[in-house]
Amino acid sequence: MGLEVESRPSDSPYVERVWRSRSDDVGRMTSIASATWDLVFWEHGGQVSAAVQGPETRASPAPVPEYATFFGISFATGASMPHFPMERLVDGNVPIPGTTRRSFQLKGSTWRLPGYDDAEWFVRRLVREEILVLDPVVAAVLGGRPAGVSARTVQRRFVAATGLTQGAVRQIGRARQAAVLIQEGVPAPDVVHRLGYFDQPHLARSLSRYVGRTATQLAGRASPEPLSLLYKT
Repeated sequence: MGLEVESRPSDSPYVERVWRSRSDDVGRMTSIASATWDLVFWEHGGQVSAAVQGPETRASPAPVPEYATFFGISFATGASMPHFPMERLVDGNVPIPGTTRRSFQLKGSTWRLPGYDDAEWFVRRLVREEILVLDPVVAAVLGGRPAGVSARTVQRRFVAATGLTQGAVRQIGRARQAAVLIQEGVPAPDVVHRLGYFDQPHLARSLSRYVGRTATQLAGRASPEPLSLLYKT
C-alpha cells in the first residue's frame, strides 16, 4: 500500500539513477529537493503521459495519481538538453506532447518509449544526436578534479547546466545524504560531524527545507505521506 519505488544506478555518465514506481491508495507525497532533473513517463487510467521534471530547490507536497505506474530517468548533475533551458525548469516541469504507449515526441522527432531495463540505449541515442550534453567543467568539479577555469566561470557553467548555483547543488546533496544516514541509524550528532554542519539546529533547518522531515521522523520512518526517491550515492 502507498507508493512503491524501485531504483538502480547506471553506468552512463549522463545518468544519476533509473527508477520506477507504483501508487496504490495514496494521493500525495513529499517531493524532496533534488539538483537533478528527470524525464518521467506514467500511465494512469489507461492514458500514458510524459514530462521533463526540473530540479527542485526545496521539499514540497506533490499530488500522486492513485493506481498509476511511473518510470523515470534521473539525469546526472551537469547533463542537460539545451533546447530545455535549465533555469526555466527549476521547480517546474514541461509536459511532452504526443505520448502514447509506444512513442513520444522530442525535439521534432518520434522516439520509442524507453524502459527500466534498457534506459541506457535511449540515453546513448540522445547523446549521439546531440540532444543531451554533459558539461565537462561541472563534471570535473563534482568529481573533485581541477576545472581549469576561473571560479566565476565555474559558477556560470553550473547555473547554465543545472539551473542552480554550485552552493545550492552542494547544500541539496548534503541534505539528501544526511537523510539517508539518519534512516540508516546514524545519530544526528554524528551526521553533523560527518557532513560538516555547524550544529544540530543547522542540520534540522537543512532537513526541514530540503527533505521536509525532522531527524526523528526520518529515524522512525513514520510519516503521514511517502517521500519521493531518496537513495545512497
